[in-house]
Amino acid sequence: MWEDLASYIIQECNPNDKVVEVGVGRFFKVAEYLQEYSMIDLILTDIKPSHPYIIEDDITNPRWEIYKGARLIYSIRPPMELHKPLIKVADKVKAKLLIRPLVTEPPIMDMNLINYKRSFFYEYQPSRRRYLG
Repeated sequence: MWEDLASYIIQECNPNDKVVEVGVGRFFKVAEYLQEYSMIDLILTDIKPSHPYIIEDDITNPRWEIYKGARLIYSIRPPMELHKPLIKVADKVKAKLLIRPLVTEPPIMDMNLINYKRSFFYEYQPSRRRYLG
């Protein structure tokens, strides 16, 4: 399943595109797959980094230089209260956003459900933005 999400990210990006994972925590399966099978410029962020190569960032008060120029931003199982800040960051930097929610969470507003191989996630395109309030 995680390889399928990573495979979709690779399919959506060109070599050397900047991709940012928000809230990586201690789950590295997608990031490891991307690093092994692509040339993507991958940046990992978390509010409390668990490794020195993870950049400290709070998506509710983002350091914009991290996200500037990103082609795609993704987050795996972020808390629901982070969905709007993730969308706002994607809008500002004009990056596609993917969110893989917990299975028990309701559908995410303003995002399209993508079923890809054995994975599912929500995709947001900044150009399709609706008012979030």
